[in-house]
Amino acid sequence: MKYPGWHYYTHSMLAYIIRRLFLLIPTLLGISIIIFLMMHITPGDPAELLLGERATEPALEALREHFGLNEPLYVQYGMFLKRLVKGDLGETIWTRQKVWVEVKQRFPATIELSIAAMVISTFLGIILGIISATKQYSVFDYISMLGALVGVSMPIFWLGLILMLIFSLHLGWFPMSGRLSVGIDLHTITNFYILDALLTKNWAAFKDALWHITLPAFTLSTIPMAIVARMTRSSMLEVLRQDYIKTAKAKGLSPRVVVLKHALRNALIPVITVIGLMFGILLAGAILTETIFAWPGVGKWLYDAVLQRDYMVIQGGTLFVAGIFVIINVIVDVLYAVINPKISVQ
Repeated sequence: MKYPGWHYYTHSMLAYIIRRLFLLIPTLLGISIIIFLMMHITPGDPAELLLGERATEPALEALREHFGLNEPLYVQYGMFLKRLVKGDLGETIWTRQKVWVEVKQRFPATIELSIAAMVISTFLGIILGIISATKQYSVFDYISMLGALVGVSMPIFWLGLILMLIFSLHLGWFPMSGRLSVGIDLHTITNFYILDALLTKNWAAFKDALWHITLPAFTLSTIPMAIVARMTRSSMLEVLRQDYIKTAKAKGLSPRVVVLKHALRNALIPVITVIGLMFGILLAGAILTETIFAWPGVGKWLYDAVLQRDYMVIQGGTLFVAGIFVIINVIVDVLYAVINPKISVQ
Protein backbone atom coordinates (compact mmCIF):
# COMPACT_ATOMS: atom_id res chain seq x y z
CA MET A 1 0.00 0.00 0.00
CA LYS A 2 1.33 3.45 -0.90
CA TYR A 3 1.80 5.67 2.13
CA PRO A 4 0.20 9.17 2.22
CA GLY A 5 2.32 11.69 0.38
CA TRP A 6 3.68 9.09 -2.04
CA HIS A 7 2.75 11.21 -5.06
CA TYR A 8 4.38 14.27 -3.50
CA TYR A 9 7.56 12.30 -2.81
CA THR A 10 7.64 10.92 -6.37
CA HIS A 11 7.08 14.36 -7.88
CA SER A 12 9.75 15.88 -5.64
CA MET A 13 12.25 13.16 -6.53
CA LEU A 14 11.55 13.50 -10.25
CA ALA A 15 11.96 17.29 -10.06
CA TYR A 16 15.24 16.85 -8.20
CA ILE A 17 16.58 14.45 -10.84
CA ILE A 18 15.54 16.79 -13.68
CA ARG A 19 17.28 19.73 -11.98
CA ARG A 20 20.48 17.74 -11.57
CA LEU A 21 20.38 16.62 -15.21
CA PHE A 22 19.87 20.18 -16.45
CA LEU A 23 22.92 21.27 -14.45
CA LEU A 24 25.00 18.92 -16.60
CA ILE A 25 24.66 21.22 -19.62
CA PRO A 26 26.33 24.38 -18.20
CA THR A 27 28.87 22.27 -16.33
CA LEU A 28 30.03 20.42 -19.44
CA LEU A 29 29.92 23.63 -21.46
CA GLY A 30 32.16 25.37 -18.93
CA ILE A 31 34.55 22.42 -18.93
CA SER A 32 34.75 22.48 -22.73
CA ILE A 33 35.57 26.21 -22.71
CA ILE A 34 38.32 25.78 -20.11
CA ILE A 35 39.87 22.84 -21.96
CA PHE A 36 39.70 24.64 -25.30
CA LEU A 37 41.29 27.86 -24.00
CA MET A 38 44.03 26.10 -22.05
CA MET A 39 45.06 24.15 -25.13
CA HIS A 40 45.33 27.32 -27.24
CA ILE A 41 47.26 29.46 -24.75
CA THR A 42 50.03 26.89 -24.38
CA PRO A 43 52.99 27.34 -26.75
CA GLY A 44 53.62 25.06 -29.71
CA ASP A 45 52.23 24.43 -33.18
CA PRO A 46 50.61 20.99 -33.63
CA ALA A 47 51.09 21.18 -37.39
CA GLU A 48 54.83 21.73 -36.95
CA LEU A 49 55.05 18.97 -34.36
CA LEU A 50 53.34 16.54 -36.71
CA LEU A 51 55.23 17.40 -39.89
CA GLY A 52 58.56 18.31 -38.28
CA GLU A 53 60.64 21.47 -38.19
CA ARG A 54 61.73 21.05 -41.82
CA ALA A 55 58.18 20.99 -43.17
CA THR A 56 57.38 23.49 -45.89
CA GLU A 57 55.00 26.33 -45.23
CA PRO A 58 52.44 25.12 -47.82
CA ALA A 59 52.34 21.73 -46.11
CA LEU A 60 51.85 23.38 -42.70
CA GLU A 61 49.07 25.59 -44.05
CA ALA A 62 47.33 22.63 -45.66
CA LEU A 63 47.35 20.73 -42.37
CA ARG A 64 46.10 23.76 -40.44
CA GLU A 65 43.35 24.18 -43.01
CA HIS A 66 42.34 20.52 -42.67
CA PHE A 67 41.95 20.75 -38.88
CA GLY A 68 40.74 24.37 -38.83
CA LEU A 69 43.77 25.55 -36.84
CA ASN A 70 44.11 28.71 -38.90
CA GLU A 71 40.63 29.96 -37.97
CA PRO A 72 39.93 32.43 -35.12
CA LEU A 73 39.46 30.92 -31.68
CA TYR A 74 35.71 31.50 -31.55
CA VAL A 75 35.33 29.80 -34.95
CA GLN A 76 37.42 26.83 -33.83
CA TYR A 77 35.36 26.55 -30.64
CA GLY A 78 32.14 26.72 -32.67
CA MET A 79 33.42 23.92 -34.89
CA PHE A 80 34.27 21.94 -31.74
CA LEU A 81 30.76 22.35 -30.29
CA LYS A 82 29.17 21.50 -33.63
CA ARG A 83 31.07 18.21 -33.69
CA LEU A 84 30.10 17.48 -30.09
CA VAL A 85 26.40 17.90 -30.85
CA LYS A 86 26.81 15.26 -33.56
CA GLY A 87 28.67 12.98 -31.13
CA ASP A 88 31.97 13.56 -32.94
CA LEU A 89 34.98 14.22 -30.69
CA GLY A 90 37.20 15.00 -33.64
CA GLU A 91 40.05 13.24 -35.41
CA THR A 92 43.50 12.59 -33.97
CA ILE A 93 46.31 14.50 -35.62
CA TRP A 94 48.83 11.67 -35.44
CA THR A 95 46.84 8.58 -36.44
CA ARG A 96 44.02 10.33 -38.37
CA GLN A 97 41.57 8.10 -36.54
CA LYS A 98 38.35 9.21 -34.88
CA VAL A 99 38.89 10.17 -31.24
CA TRP A 100 35.71 8.31 -30.25
CA VAL A 101 37.08 5.09 -31.76
CA GLU A 102 40.26 5.33 -29.72
CA VAL A 103 38.29 6.18 -26.58
CA LYS A 104 36.20 3.01 -27.00
CA GLN A 105 39.37 0.97 -27.41
CA ARG A 106 41.09 2.33 -24.29
CA PHE A 107 38.27 3.18 -21.89
CA PRO A 108 37.60 -0.45 -20.82
CA ALA A 109 41.20 -0.69 -19.56
CA THR A 110 40.74 2.46 -17.46
CA ILE A 111 37.38 1.32 -16.09
CA GLU A 112 38.80 -2.11 -15.24
CA LEU A 113 41.70 -0.53 -13.36
CA SER A 114 39.41 1.94 -11.57
CA ILE A 115 36.96 -0.78 -10.50
CA ALA A 116 39.80 -2.94 -9.17
CA ALA A 117 41.19 0.02 -7.23
CA MET A 118 37.71 0.87 -5.91
CA VAL A 119 37.15 -2.70 -4.68
CA ILE A 120 40.50 -2.69 -2.85
CA SER A 121 40.00 0.76 -1.33
CA THR A 122 36.40 0.09 -0.27
CA PHE A 123 37.07 -3.32 1.28
CA LEU A 124 40.21 -2.34 3.18
CA GLY A 125 39.01 1.18 4.00
CA ILE A 126 35.74 0.04 5.59
CA ILE A 127 37.49 -2.71 7.59
CA LEU A 128 40.15 -0.31 8.87
CA GLY A 129 37.50 2.29 9.72
CA ILE A 130 35.33 -0.19 11.66
CA ILE A 131 38.23 -1.56 13.69
CA SER A 132 39.55 1.95 14.42
CA ALA A 133 36.11 3.09 15.61
CA THR A 134 35.51 0.07 17.84
CA LYS A 135 39.04 0.32 19.26
CA GLN A 136 39.21 4.10 19.56
CA TYR A 137 42.49 5.52 20.93
CA SER A 138 44.15 2.11 20.74
CA VAL A 139 47.52 1.47 19.10
CA PHE A 140 45.74 0.09 16.01
CA ASP A 141 43.60 3.23 15.80
CA TYR A 142 46.61 5.54 15.87
CA ILE A 143 48.57 3.44 13.36
CA SER A 144 45.67 3.08 10.92
CA MET A 145 44.81 6.79 11.00
CA LEU A 146 48.47 7.68 10.59
CA GLY A 147 48.58 5.32 7.62
CA ALA A 148 45.44 7.00 6.22
CA LEU A 149 47.10 10.41 6.54
CA VAL A 150 50.19 9.13 4.77
CA GLY A 151 48.03 7.54 2.08
CA VAL A 152 46.26 10.83 1.33
CA SER A 153 49.50 12.81 1.32
CA MET A 154 51.66 10.42 -0.71
CA PRO A 155 51.97 11.25 -4.44
CA ILE A 156 50.72 8.42 -6.64
CA PHE A 157 53.62 8.62 -9.08
CA TRP A 158 56.16 8.29 -6.23
CA LEU A 159 54.32 5.37 -4.61
CA GLY A 160 53.95 3.61 -7.97
CA LEU A 161 57.69 3.88 -8.67
CA ILE A 162 58.57 2.62 -5.17
CA LEU A 163 56.20 -0.36 -5.42
CA MET A 164 57.51 -1.14 -8.88
CA LEU A 165 61.09 -0.99 -7.61
CA ILE A 166 60.39 -3.32 -4.68
CA PHE A 167 57.82 -5.81 -5.97
CA SER A 168 58.76 -5.89 -9.66
CA LEU A 169 62.49 -5.30 -9.94
CA HIS A 170 63.80 -6.73 -6.66
CA LEU A 171 61.23 -9.37 -5.68
CA GLY A 172 59.82 -10.13 -9.12
CA TRP A 173 56.33 -10.76 -7.74
CA PHE A 174 54.44 -8.58 -10.20
CA PRO A 175 55.04 -7.42 -13.79
CA MET A 176 56.13 -3.85 -14.41
CA SER A 177 53.74 -2.95 -17.21
CA GLY A 178 50.97 -4.04 -19.55
CA ARG A 179 47.70 -5.94 -19.12
CA LEU A 180 48.80 -9.40 -20.28
CA SER A 181 52.09 -11.24 -20.63
CA VAL A 182 53.58 -11.94 -24.03
CA GLY A 183 52.38 -15.32 -25.28
CA ILE A 184 49.03 -15.24 -23.44
CA ASP A 185 46.19 -15.37 -25.96
CA LEU A 186 42.77 -13.97 -25.09
CA HIS A 187 39.70 -13.67 -27.26
CA THR A 188 38.38 -10.18 -26.43
CA ILE A 189 34.62 -9.65 -26.30
CA THR A 190 34.23 -6.55 -24.13
CA ASN A 191 37.88 -5.42 -23.87
CA PHE A 192 37.62 -5.97 -20.13
CA TYR A 193 40.32 -8.62 -19.93
CA ILE A 194 39.30 -10.15 -16.60
CA LEU A 195 35.67 -10.39 -17.69
CA ASP A 196 36.62 -11.71 -21.14
CA ALA A 197 38.82 -14.38 -19.55
CA LEU A 198 35.88 -15.49 -17.39
CA LEU A 199 33.46 -15.50 -20.32
CA THR A 200 35.82 -17.57 -22.46
CA LYS A 201 36.93 -19.72 -19.49
CA ASN A 202 40.55 -18.87 -20.24
CA TRP A 203 41.94 -19.41 -16.75
CA ALA A 204 45.54 -18.79 -17.75
CA ALA A 205 44.59 -15.35 -19.10
CA PHE A 206 42.40 -14.70 -16.03
CA LYS A 207 45.28 -15.39 -13.65
CA ASP A 208 47.69 -13.36 -15.76
CA ALA A 209 45.29 -10.39 -16.00
CA LEU A 210 44.85 -10.37 -12.20
CA TRP A 211 48.62 -10.62 -11.83
CA HIS A 212 49.13 -7.55 -14.03
CA ILE A 213 46.39 -5.40 -12.50
CA THR A 214 47.25 -5.93 -8.81
CA LEU A 215 50.14 -3.50 -8.46
CA PRO A 216 48.67 -0.55 -10.41
CA ALA A 217 45.26 -1.08 -8.77
CA PHE A 218 46.78 -1.01 -5.28
CA THR A 219 48.76 2.11 -6.18
CA LEU A 220 45.63 3.84 -7.43
CA SER A 221 43.59 2.74 -4.38
CA THR A 222 45.76 4.35 -1.68
CA ILE A 223 44.13 7.81 -1.64
CA PRO A 224 40.48 6.63 -1.76
CA MET A 225 41.30 3.89 0.76
CA ALA A 226 42.56 6.48 3.24
CA ILE A 227 39.51 8.71 2.71
CA VAL A 228 37.05 5.80 3.07
CA ALA A 229 38.82 4.62 6.25
CA ARG A 230 38.66 8.05 7.91
CA MET A 231 35.05 8.61 6.83
CA THR A 232 33.99 5.15 8.08
CA ARG A 233 35.70 5.74 11.42
CA SER A 234 34.09 9.14 12.04
CA SER A 235 30.66 7.92 10.92
CA MET A 236 30.89 4.78 13.06
CA LEU A 237 31.93 6.78 16.13
CA GLU A 238 28.90 9.04 15.71
CA VAL A 239 26.51 6.10 15.30
CA LEU A 240 27.97 4.14 18.21
CA ARG A 241 27.05 7.00 20.54
CA GLN A 242 23.36 6.84 19.59
CA ASP A 243 20.74 5.66 22.10
CA TYR A 244 19.53 2.71 20.01
CA ILE A 245 23.05 1.27 20.03
CA LYS A 246 23.12 1.52 23.83
CA THR A 247 19.73 -0.20 23.90
CA ALA A 248 21.01 -3.01 21.68
CA LYS A 249 23.97 -3.53 24.01
CA ALA A 250 21.66 -3.50 27.04
CA LYS A 251 19.61 -6.30 25.46
CA GLY A 252 22.69 -8.50 25.59
CA LEU A 253 23.45 -8.61 21.87
CA SER A 254 26.98 -9.59 20.98
CA PRO A 255 29.38 -6.76 20.00
CA ARG A 256 29.66 -8.21 16.50
CA VAL A 257 25.89 -8.06 15.96
CA VAL A 258 25.69 -4.54 17.38
CA VAL A 259 28.48 -3.27 15.15
CA LEU A 260 27.74 -5.09 11.91
CA LYS A 261 23.95 -5.27 11.96
CA HIS A 262 22.88 -2.09 13.75
CA ALA A 263 25.72 0.45 13.62
CA LEU A 264 27.32 -0.25 10.26
CA ARG A 265 24.06 -0.07 8.30
CA ASN A 266 23.48 3.57 9.28
CA ALA A 267 27.14 4.54 9.30
CA LEU A 268 27.57 3.52 5.66
CA ILE A 269 25.18 6.18 4.28
CA PRO A 270 27.80 8.98 4.09
CA VAL A 271 30.47 6.44 3.18
CA ILE A 272 28.50 5.34 0.11
CA THR A 273 28.42 8.94 -1.07
CA VAL A 274 32.18 9.25 -0.65
CA ILE A 275 32.75 5.97 -2.49
CA GLY A 276 30.77 7.21 -5.47
CA LEU A 277 32.72 10.46 -5.61
CA MET A 278 36.01 8.59 -5.21
CA PHE A 279 35.28 6.58 -8.35
CA GLY A 280 35.26 9.78 -10.35
CA ILE A 281 38.54 10.85 -8.75
CA LEU A 282 40.05 7.49 -9.67
CA LEU A 283 39.46 8.25 -13.33
CA ALA A 284 41.57 11.39 -12.96
CA GLY A 285 44.25 9.68 -10.85
CA ALA A 286 44.48 6.89 -13.40
CA ILE A 287 46.42 9.22 -15.72
CA LEU A 288 49.53 9.08 -13.52
CA THR A 289 49.10 5.41 -12.63
CA GLU A 290 48.60 4.33 -16.23
CA THR A 291 51.63 6.35 -17.33
CA ILE A 292 53.90 4.80 -14.71
CA PHE A 293 52.78 1.23 -15.35
CA ALA A 294 52.33 1.68 -19.13
CA TRP A 295 48.67 0.69 -18.72
CA PRO A 296 47.00 1.12 -22.13
CA GLY A 297 44.04 3.16 -20.95
CA VAL A 298 42.63 6.63 -21.47
CA GLY A 299 45.05 8.16 -18.95
CA LYS A 300 48.17 6.99 -20.75
CA TRP A 301 46.58 8.00 -24.05
CA LEU A 302 45.91 11.55 -22.81
CA TYR A 303 49.45 11.82 -21.43
CA ASP A 304 50.91 10.89 -24.81
CA ALA A 305 48.55 13.37 -26.48
CA VAL A 306 49.85 16.19 -24.26
CA LEU A 307 53.44 15.40 -25.25
CA GLN A 308 52.44 15.29 -28.92
CA ARG A 309 50.24 18.40 -28.69
CA ASP A 310 47.34 16.49 -30.23
CA TYR A 311 44.56 19.06 -29.74
CA MET A 312 41.72 16.82 -30.77
CA VAL A 313 42.67 13.99 -28.41
CA ILE A 314 43.19 16.31 -25.45
CA GLN A 315 39.95 18.19 -26.03
CA GLY A 316 37.80 15.17 -26.79
CA GLY A 317 39.40 12.78 -24.30
CA THR A 318 39.43 15.24 -21.41
CA LEU A 319 35.84 16.27 -22.08
CA PHE A 320 34.82 12.60 -22.15
CA VAL A 321 36.51 11.87 -18.80
CA ALA A 322 35.04 15.05 -17.29
CA GLY A 323 31.61 14.05 -18.56
CA ILE A 324 31.91 10.63 -16.92
CA PHE A 325 33.01 12.29 -13.67
CA VAL A 326 30.04 14.69 -13.69
CA ILE A 327 27.56 11.92 -14.53
CA ILE A 328 28.90 9.79 -11.66
CA ASN A 329 28.41 12.75 -9.30
CA VAL A 330 24.81 13.12 -10.48
CA ILE A 331 24.15 9.40 -9.95
CA VAL A 332 25.61 9.62 -6.44
CA ASP A 333 23.44 12.65 -5.65
CA VAL A 334 20.33 10.84 -6.87
CA LEU A 335 21.16 7.70 -4.87
CA TYR A 336 21.76 9.81 -1.79
CA ALA A 337 18.40 11.50 -2.32
CA VAL A 338 16.78 8.05 -2.52
CA ILE A 339 18.44 7.05 0.74
CA ASN A 340 17.61 10.37 2.40
CA PRO A 341 14.30 11.74 0.98
CA LYS A 342 14.84 15.09 2.75
CA ILE A 343 17.47 15.91 0.12
CA SER A 344 14.99 15.76 -2.74
CA VAL A 345 12.38 17.73 -0.82
CA GLN A 346 14.86 20.47 0.02
